[in-house]
Amino acid sequence: MTDTTWLDATAQAELVRTGEASPAELVEAAIERIERVNPQLDAVVRDRFEQARVDATGGLPHGPFRGVPMLLKDIGCHVAGESTHYGTSFLRDAAWRWPSESYLARHFRAAGFVFLGRTNVPEFGTTVTTEATANGPARNPYDVSRSTGGSSGGSAAAVAAGLVPVAHANDGGGSIRIPASECGLVGLKPTRARVSQGPDVGESWAGATIDGVVSRSVRDTAAVLDAIGRPMPGDPYVAPPLVRPLAEEVGAPLGRLRVAVLDGDPGEAYLDHPQCRAAVDHAGRLLEELGCSVEMGTPDGMFDPRFGRFFTATIAGDTALTISALERALGRPVRDDELEPRNAAYRAAGKRMTAEDYLGARAVLGGWTRRVARFWAPADLDGQGFDLLVTPTVGAPPPELGWFTAGGPEQEGRRINSFIPYTAQFNVTGQPAISLPLHWTAEGLPVGVQLVAAYGREDVLVRVAGALEQAAPWADRRPAVSA
Repeated sequence: MTDTTWLDATAQAELVRTGEASPAELVEAAIERIERVNPQLDAVVRDRFEQARVDATGGLPHGPFRGVPMLLKDIGCHVAGESTHYGTSFLRDAAWRWPSESYLARHFRAAGFVFLGRTNVPEFGTTVTTEATANGPARNPYDVSRSTGGSSGGSAAAVAAGLVPVAHANDGGGSIRIPASECGLVGLKPTRARVSQGPDVGESWAGATIDGVVSRSVRDTAAVLDAIGRPMPGDPYVAPPLVRPLAEEVGAPLGRLRVAVLDGDPGEAYLDHPQCRAAVDHAGRLLEELGCSVEMGTPDGMFDPRFGRFFTATIAGDTALTISALERALGRPVRDDELEPRNAAYRAAGKRMTAEDYLGARAVLGGWTRRVARFWAPADLDGQGFDLLVTPTVGAPPPELGWFTAGGPEQEGRRINSFIPYTAQFNVTGQPAISLPLHWTAEGLPVGVQLVAAYGREDVLVRVAGALEQAAPWADRRPAVSA
């Protein structure tokens, strides 16, 4: 069989379609890679290899990714009768199994994917590095002393190291884009409600969370979103329909797009590393060469200090609710010493919050969203008419493991906030945003660039991302630890 280590999911699926490989062969190859390399990365925290072998030899659906192995993040995407621990020790120790199956898991299955296991996450996904007490840190394959990012850090490390071609990820404040940046991958956060979170979840984090994947190619990201991006009955929101499949946008003409390269200063509270600015400058030059009209610009309210305060309030409320729901499911209370200090503090803040506090925070964020969104709106809607905003994905290259927590809980909060000046805003506005691996430091560490489009316009992102992938290819990059 062809060596599949660095083939993307689209290419692996083609091997199955042409009979050059069987689903069982693809799965065995991926299992061998995980067993050999994962001990150096701790990206995969729980395997389901025996069930995957059964799945691969059974009647797999004839979807676009039939037989392709993938990993699921250990947050969300519940599989009925199997565990999802959310990075917690108390769910791990209880061996809790979910009674229902998420729509997302069904969509992945219908596409033909075979699930090999679950990937490492921070507890409840409430930080930007994957260093949970319950599982230990995931390690960046470009430098194992450094963070993978979070909260989809295990997924990103696994894909970057060649263990699988694609892995499930989700994003509430940057959790697809941040690990994509730190591990040299493509990470698209879809438009709000493009991917259903049902049937167990209508919305979380005030509508800020959404599922997707991390991958090594733009065409995989586009085709997977085509497979999972569909509204389901009862969803509280419905994303605007796309004109055609996103896979058809890869390689399509760009047209004369109006692009803004971020010129705003995030302020002293945030990191603003020169390597991240250099990555954005490079992206701006590439876009000019591709025929885009490029200028400087920053959305109104992008760095409004009230944004972080009110968004954090909604996260605290949701964290308290989530823990209460798990207590009811387990039939016992969850003690503070069973939570990491960050999440114990979130729960306490959420429990103190009144309904008026919570709804007031959402009202402020709603008004703020309207200010920001005018940047992409046409002139007849009082907008500035940009098609894209280009920013760094994060404030600095991958930090060393332990950096976020080195100064205790208070320092941890400041460092988390300092690291993400650019991502969480677009969870709240609901806009699609993608991180692309367009820059590497002299030490060989990846630095991502974020592109943000108007609400519902993943088509623009995919067209531009595909053109940048051709102009500055990254497919041949290999991390120090890989299969």
